[in-house]
Amino acid sequence: MEETVKESEPKSYWRWSRTDFFPEESFRNWSTYATAISESGVRFKDRFLNRSTDSYELEVLSKQSGNSLKRCLTWWDLMWLSFGSVVGTGIFVLTGQEAHNHAGPAIVVSYAISGLSALLSVFCYTEFAVEIPVAGGSFSYLRIELGDFVAFIAAGNILLEAVVGAAGLARSWTSYFATLINRSPDSLRIPISHFAEGYNLLDPIAVVVLLITNTIAMLGTRGASKLNWIASLVSAALIIFVLIAGFVKGNPANLTPFVPYGAGGVFQAAGVLFWAYTGFDMVSTMAEETKNPAKDIPIGLIGSMSMITLIYCLMALSLSMLQKYTEMDVNAAFSVAFESVGMKWAKYLVAAGALKGMTTGLLVGGLGQARYTTQIARSHMIPPWFALVHPKTKTPINAALLVTICSACVALFSSLDVLSSVSSLSTLFIFMLMAIALLVRRYYGRNVSSKRDLCKLGLFLFMIIGSSIGTTVYYNRSAHGWIGHLITMPFWVLGNLGIMIFLPQQRFPKIWGVPLVPWLPSLSIGINLFLIGSLGSEAFVRFGICTLVMLAYYMFCGLHATYDLAHQKQDDSRNVQVNKNTPS
Repeated sequence: MEETVKESEPKSYWRWSRTDFFPEESFRNWSTYATAISESGVRFKDRFLNRSTDSYELEVLSKQSGNSLKRCLTWWDLMWLSFGSVVGTGIFVLTGQEAHNHAGPAIVVSYAISGLSALLSVFCYTEFAVEIPVAGGSFSYLRIELGDFVAFIAAGNILLEAVVGAAGLARSWTSYFATLINRSPDSLRIPISHFAEGYNLLDPIAVVVLLITNTIAMLGTRGASKLNWIASLVSAALIIFVLIAGFVKGNPANLTPFVPYGAGGVFQAAGVLFWAYTGFDMVSTMAEETKNPAKDIPIGLIGSMSMITLIYCLMALSLSMLQKYTEMDVNAAFSVAFESVGMKWAKYLVAAGALKGMTTGLLVGGLGQARYTTQIARSHMIPPWFALVHPKTKTPINAALLVTICSACVALFSSLDVLSSVSSLSTLFIFMLMAIALLVRRYYGRNVSSKRDLCKLGLFLFMIIGSSIGTTVYYNRSAHGWIGHLITMPFWVLGNLGIMIFLPQQRFPKIWGVPLVPWLPSLSIGINLFLIGSLGSEAFVRFGICTLVMLAYYMFCGLHATYDLAHQKQDDSRNVQVNKNTPS
């Protein structure tokens, strides 16, 4: 009787037993683990071919957290969460750099182009988030459409992006704070001569900032959201000041010549400026905590990204009128521009605005990263202990702690450029997979589409992806050539026409869907691959190393945990069915 009472009592949130981290059969002892390793080939085939379902992600996996996330967000919250996560240092740092080096006053057009590419990815995320409002965001969407293995690769990149991105933002916070108090960017860091270059400037302030912002995120989603939109309103007021001052003090003569570096410079700047738009994917992970996903998510995501694109274009135009592009400071363009028209004091407002943008970026990032981690842990790709939701705060504290501690360690030792390129590549890689997943979702129906239709879809996707890669390679090797594009681009068009003509659409969105399918998702694939191609070779080397580490973990741990979970659920379903059919 006592044992029964103990079993019925709720477990403490803070529990540390082996079964809380590795409850699967494969990890029960060394013998079962050896058996699991010997079956790796069969298990990998099973996981590679496996696809999750909307209902499984929505109804079954959420139970792994013990407690539910609280539905407390509206479209207003989502809009400002997106604003807080996206509008940060990018607009203040990159605008002057790209206007001076590549685009000139046409930096306005560059922002419009990169904003369009970001909006294409937002469309894909929105359609998925409306129909599958779970905390996993792109991880869950890819699990459903492209399978467990592709989702794991995405999960590894999501966690890598979360850790490295937060660490980089925190170190930037220290640099801007030092600038605000009239000191050099590295003056608040502790030099360690015995450490290797790139790891020899310790940054305890970055660690403290990470701990504070993530603690706020852990204490409650609603409170963090309120703090974000109040802070974002302050940021909006600063942006309005910059616009008014720029247009009043500016000189339209500074806008000529408008395209001094040609169309190539405009597109090159657009590739760099894309990073000023990243962060919106974190908002899609808040779908499980949204009151009315069908209405709130489209308004919150698409509305905010459209507003942000307009703001960026106006700020770029304001800067171009304030100062000639040849005279812009590549490191502090807005501050120097205001100083050049007699408003030296305005540089402190600009620095404070950038600092605020980084703070809300860390806050919203802390919210989103923990939700990604929660859903990944629910699937047992990482230990399910990280999926637990605290009964009082209704937030995934364990998942938040994992990302926070890892980010703090990286931020303490690593310089800003050590892994930033890997983070960029990871983000674009996931955006590309999301566009592919959307096409698969629309044109492939499980147990409905024939094998012939599946082969056709595979062929047309190969044409779209292959032509996009070909265009990117040719452009990078022969930037002024055009003959190669006459070969690659028609294949991209033919791939889309093939999908439209030869494949029936198997799924139509019930509430909100991406328009002009398959053209817009295919354009998103092409743009993301083009931007990936603009990264240096060092980014690919680091990305390859990180991928190999991920695959090693998957083959020795993640594969067997997910296999056991999937087959345990299947066995449970069979037992239930047998019990129903057995006469009493």
